[in-house]
Amino acid sequence: MRTVARLAVLCGTTLIGGALGVLPASAHVTVHSVDATAGGYAELTFRVPTEKDNASTTKVQVNFPASTPLASVSVRPHPGWTFTVTNRKLSTPITTDDGKVTTAVSAITWTASAGQGIAPGEYDDFAVSAGPLPKSGSLSFPALQTYSDGSIVRWIEVAASGAPEPEHPAPSLEITAAPATQPSSSPTASAMDESMPGMQNTAKSSSSSSSGRATAALAIGVTALVIALAGVGLGVFRQRRPDGGS
Repeated sequence: MRTVARLAVLCGTTLIGGALGVLPASAHVTVHSVDATAGGYAELTFRVPTEKDNASTTKVQVNFPASTPLASVSVRPHPGWTFTVTNRKLSTPITTDDGKVTTAVSAITWTASAGQGIAPGEYDDFAVSAGPLPKSGSLSFPALQTYSDGSIVRWIEVAASGAPEPEHPAPSLEITAAPATQPSSSPTASAMDESMPGMQNTAKSSSSSSSGRATAALAIGVTALVIALAGVGLGVFRQRRPDGGS
């Protein structure tokens, strides 16, 4: 009976493991940024997790949007990896503060050095600096993830508006509005006083209160001095007065 029970448990575990093995991937290649604002420059970080349990990620290719080309892209070096930048000629040049830009980055490919890679259960980040970003909307960066066993996962599907997320979504970055401009100068002290009359009243009350306490203290001191002098005078008078019995 014990042998039968053990076989049942083993079979159940095997079936569960097989079912889990065919479940869709739960982690994707994504892009993140903490300073991506409209019209500005930002650091874009591409996060690449290894989902396979028997192979490592050895190559990552990120394709840049063709409809909204970025005039400036620079790559941050990544230890243990080399990178290749592919450019394309623009049909319509981009006008920037430094002049017209006729070519733009179309793809960046990171390749792991020998003995390197992203092992199963791990992830890594690859960063670039890019801009100027568009004034609104989002940017899509279709990516190809190559594993050490030769397989390639294509993160290239773009979800339609209102539709559920596809099985292999392309990394997408939302562009946030630029922050509102703040006044460069701070209010002067007089302006602050005028805008907050209660502060003036408080200051005047504090001054009057301090003056009143000083006056009261002076009056008490003078009274004490007068009483002391009167006591001394009375003592001297008693010493000089003739004794009535002599």
